[in-house]
Amino acid sequence: MSHNVILVVLDGLSYQVAQHALGHLQAYCQAGRAALYKLDCELPALSRPLYEAILTGVTPIDSGIVNNDVSRLSTQRSMFHYARDAGLITAAAAYHWVSELYNRSPFQAARDRHTSDTELPIQYGHFYYADHYPDSHLFADAESLRQHHAPNLLLVHPMNIDDAGHKHGLDSAQYRNSARMADVHLAEYIQPWLDAGYQILVTADHGMNNDRSHNGLLPEEREVPLLVLGSAFSLDPNAQPKQLELCGTVCELLGVAHDKPVCRELLS
Repeated sequence: MSHNVILVVLDGLSYQVAQHALGHLQAYCQAGRAALYKLDCELPALSRPLYEAILTGVTPIDSGIVNNDVSRLSTQRSMFHYARDAGLITAAAAYHWVSELYNRSPFQAARDRHTSDTELPIQYGHFYYADHYPDSHLFADAESLRQHHAPNLLLVHPMNIDDAGHKHGLDSAQYRNSARMADVHLAEYIQPWLDAGYQILVTADHGMNNDRSHNGLLPEEREVPLLVLGSAFSLDPNAQPKQLELCGTVCELLGVAHDKPVCRELLS
């Protein structure tokens, strides 16, 4: 059976903060309608390498996207490629590095910020290029894509949590409150998305440390949340998903052919 999927990547959200700051999402968990898991992100714990890891299921040392300065198209097959090739509709409201990885590189704002091209892996997109671009606008961008194009696969990727972490560090009111505000924004959309039949995964690329950075092996840098909501998930508390299994698991939900690792325990 095939499902439509929304993947939310809350950039820079550490698991330890996700545990207590995402009150609305945790309400679904407490009601037995969602499950929260802890993932270790791949290394290095940097954004562009981990976008690639999440979206293709390939480690940074194998993809060659080994730091944030590697600015080129990915050489790997992403969840967007598999979905498009199966005749599905793909969309993303995301940071411009995602466009550079899968659509066109280098990013040219006038050409690429608003994308509508059925030949591209990400067919419909709103891509931003300022880390302080408001999460409220980003979620509205994503919902606009959903309402106008009814994508089978939608990536939603806000940046304000990571931005607050780089400015103020892990143990700061600003970082924690950015996570709480992302949860407030999600509260506006989660139930309508579920009512529309979407299966929802909410995760992060990496966490954050008190040095206002991330790239090491500290738990607060590597441990990230994965929340799953929707009828296609088992909500098995004993499942042990891995970051590299997200691409294949999304492809399984979409019902498209792929050759990526899958966490089958996540699926009902």
